[in-house]
Amino acid sequence: MKTLSITGPYIELYKILKLENLAASGGEAKYLIGEGMVLVNGQVETRKRRKTVAGDIVEYNGEQIMLIMC
Repeated sequence: MKTLSITGPYIELYKILKLENLAASGGEAKYLIGEGMVLVNGQVETRKRRKTVAGDIVEYNGEQIMLIMC
């Protein structure tokens, strides 16, 4: 499982996919989320701008990313 350090109180879900190179662009990330291909804490998430916080686990295509506070 990878980790992603965040500096603020949250990060929008689509930005995580983009930052971790799981999506080529923000538009692709939003599409993947909208199609129900992304899980947050084990649940399908379709809100593209969902505020994810430290402790959340984002999963796409077998990759897991845990958010940690920097």
